Formats: sequence, C-alpha cells, structure tokens
Amino acid sequence: MTVSRAIAKVFLAIEQSEGAGARVRRSIGTPQLKKFSPFLMLDHFTSSPGSGFPDHPHRGQETITYLLQGAVDHEDFAGNAGTIEAGDLQFMTAGRGIMHAEMPRQDGSTTIGMQLWVDLPEKLKKCEPRYRDLKSKEIPTVDADEGRVHIKVISGQSYGVDSVKELAYTPVWLLDIEIKPGGKVNQTLPSGWNAFAYTLDGGTTFGVGEEEVTVTKFHNVVFEQKGDEVYAKVAEDATENGRFILVAGLPLDQKVVQYGPFVLNSEEEVYQALQDFQTHSNGFERAKDWKSEIGKQIAH
Repeated sequence: MTVSRAIAKVFLAIEQSEGAGARVRRSIGTPQLKKFSPFLMLDHFTSSPGSGFPDHPHRGQETITYLLQGAVDHEDFAGNAGTIEAGDLQFMTAGRGIMHAEMPRQDGSTTIGMQLWVDLPEKLKKCEPRYRDLKSKEIPTVDADEGRVHIKVISGQSYGVDSVKELAYTPVWLLDIEIKPGGKVNQTLPSGWNAFAYTLDGGTTFGVGEEEVTVTKFHNVVFEQKGDEVYAKVAEDATENGRFILVAGLPLDQKVVQYGPFVLNSEEEVYQALQDFQTHSNGFERAKDWKSEIGKQIAH
C-alpha cells in the first residue's frame, strides 16, 4: 500500500533582480523556504540580451542548471568552456573552489532556465571542481497514463525508466513532468528524501482527497518527508497542459553556513573561503588576474 506525500506548503516565487540585469524567481533560499537539505537555492531565471552572470566564485556546493529556452555559455579559470542549449543541463561541482562566468548567448533572444544549488557532503567540500553536461537528446523519456503524461527522466527513475548516469555527488532525482488535461501521475520517490515540485505551466492538482491543491505556474510545492509517492493530475476541462519539475534529494545531516557563493559547515570555514579568494590560495590560485572572455560581453 503506497502512501501519497502530503503537501507541507505552497508559495509563489516572487521575481527579483540578480547578477547583471537578469531577473530571477527564487523559491528555495528565501524566508519562505530556508532550510531544506540538501537544497540551498532554486532560481528560475530570465536573462535578456546584455544581462547574465559574469565572473564569480563558488566553494562547497554543486549547481544544476536546466535550460528551458535559449543558450548559455560558460567559462572558468581552469580553461573549461562550453555551451548548453534548450533542454540541456549542466552539473557543476565547485568543491574547494572555482571561478566562472555563465552568460546567455548574446543573439537577441531571451534565455530562461532553472538553477538549483545542492549542498555537498562535508567530506567532499574540498574535492576538485568538475563539470558534467547532459544534452537533451541523451535524456530518456517515458509516457504514462495512456500517453497523457510525458516525463523526462533527467536523474532518478520513473515508471521503470532509469536516468543515464549519476551526475551529482549528492543523490538528487530530477524529473520534468508534463500532464495533458485528464492525465494523472503517481511518481515514486526514495523514502526519507526531501522533495518539491516547481510549476512551469498550466494548473496542476497535487495531493489526494481533502488535501488536494490546484497550483498555477511559478509556485514551489513542498512535500512532507513521509510517504512513498507524489500524486498529481490535471483536470479534464483544463485548457492547457500542466508542467512541473519534480526534485527530490537525500538530506545531509550537517550544519550549513552560507555567505553568498560560499557554502560551508562553520563560520571559520566561510572566513577562510573569503580569505582564500582574496589571497588567491587554497583552490583559488587561478583566480588571480583571470577574466573570462564571455564576461566581457557586458559593458560595465
């Protein structure tokens, strides 16, 4: 007998400015949802030409970027560079230190995507930085409920279909789910993991019985930890499909001390990170005098 997860809270992600001229709807990492291990931050970003996220450092976390529209170039101080396009993902592990830039392709179009920050287990905070790209065409998909439900299995498993590979150090499931009017989905999740759904389009009803809640776009739906699955459906008479990103992750039993792009386990380690960045040491040696080529696209 499977138990559907109850809804802990639902709230709208309010738009704010971030980076150089970009607009962001932040839901995790706000007063509404501060502590939700292993997740640190969730941004739904919109970046127009002339805006982006120029050179900045990170330490102690992983970022998962899922591009919904447009193209984003990235470049770091180790000489890594590349581009992700609509439907692609990039998993970046900051580890002991990285400095990079993420810039939308300056071709006149608007770039839209999701960026999720995931905490690293304490023992991996000092690992070497790395990237993993996942192209749209590599992502397995599955159809359920007689074709009324379409799921991109980015990470994890759904209806017997497994994702390609482990892409993050901290275990995270990531599913892009679209439901046609009259469709329903029962998505099993690992026991004890924290989970949420971020709504992108239409109106989706989550929960069962008296706990049903219909949620429109740009909301974060936070689930209780107890239960085996998430149940969602779209009304027969809906005029558009419901679409949401369902994410679950293994909670880490550790203290989180965050100061901007540095995420560590104590105040001392945060001070050390600031000092290391300023003195170009302990992982930030290559930050000295480094400037990305793509960051120069924005006139200061």
